[in-house]
Amino acid sequence: MRASRLIGIASTSILKNKMRTLLTMLGIIIGVGAVIVMVAVGQGAKDQIQQQIDNLGTNLIVITPGAATGGGVSQGAGTFVRLTIDDANALKQQSTLLSGVSPLIIVPSQVIGGTGNWRTMVNGVSTDYFPIRAWNVASGRAFDDSDARSMGKVAVIGQTVVKNLFPNEDPVGAQIRIRNVPFEIIGVLAPKGQTASGSDQDDVILIPSATAQTRLAGHQFIPMILASAQAKSEIPAAEEEVRGILRQSHKLADYEPDDFTVKNQSDLADAAQGTTSVMTMLLAAIASISLLVGGIGIMNIMLVSVTERTREIGIRLAIGARGSDVLLQFLVEAIVMCVIGGIIGIGLGYTSAAILHHMTGWGTAIAPAMVAIALGFSAAVGIFFGFYPARKAAALDPIQALHYE
Repeated sequence: MRASRLIGIASTSILKNKMRTLLTMLGIIIGVGAVIVMVAVGQGAKDQIQQQIDNLGTNLIVITPGAATGGGVSQGAGTFVRLTIDDANALKQQSTLLSGVSPLIIVPSQVIGGTGNWRTMVNGVSTDYFPIRAWNVASGRAFDDSDARSMGKVAVIGQTVVKNLFPNEDPVGAQIRIRNVPFEIIGVLAPKGQTASGSDQDDVILIPSATAQTRLAGHQFIPMILASAQAKSEIPAAEEEVRGILRQSHKLADYEPDDFTVKNQSDLADAAQGTTSVMTMLLAAIASISLLVGGIGIMNIMLVSVTERTREIGIRLAIGARGSDVLLQFLVEAIVMCVIGGIIGIGLGYTSAAILHHMTGWGTAIAPAMVAIALGFSAAVGIFFGFYPARKAAALDPIQALHYE
């Protein structure tokens, strides 16, 4: 029997009982729609995290102090501070694969100026920090090498600091006091937004690292060095080069472990997205239960249909139809029902994802491959749950079927 003829017969049979068909397809519709929405939310979260990771900088490499070991027990990363400005200078001078190196001296401080005071994070950085973080200046200028060499008391402030200290004015040229040290604001940073962990990147003040170390921090050790590889493909080689330079700078023997930690954006992204991927799979698995329930409903209705149409099946078999023709007819009915339900479910999923994004602001992303998988899965449900009723119909004895009341 031709495929077009089979689909026509299946469609006619389905349309005879519109309400029953709709209720039968409801499980498939809800199941496919739920899977689409859950995966869209999960993928949207992953894309948002990746965007935030990329927002941290260009080909970023993060160097932090390594773990101290006492009594054979590791004390954890960052417990032994052994990074200095000299380390950053060594990386800057000796590296051939890094496009920029900046120490990061973090000094939480109460800042006075403008309309009042605000507690924020003051970061001492080099001029390379701006291209490393791909962070532009919205107004004014960034400090330059002459400001760094002269330990100039100049500052570039983030948007959150502007909103809290200078809400209705341009702060460029204004004065602020950080730990009673006067600084001139020479620039305002472009907005960056939140990190993947939820911290506000715009709540920051950037000053030259030498100024931060001598005027504010008062110690020679630094908690972090940021670097940028010249190309994304060179990040692994750049990390190895960083390790070699720092091991030589720290005079570590071959048998001694690193007293520092080197990570890149891929490491940060993998760590951040690991939990999101698990949650996406879990949500999709939960939503898939609706498809299972919908498949059971279709099998139940198809069994009822076989019982109702026993005489019809008997007539078909009596006038020469083969058992395989009957099996294929009922199987196609189940597949058509599931595919129609899948198409409606995809539309429901798209609509629900759009509404969810509008109401909550959550990022949602629906990949075309996911739509194809959902549609294919709904067809597979029709084949799996429709096969038993179809086989039962094909196995009927024509004589007994004709006498069935």
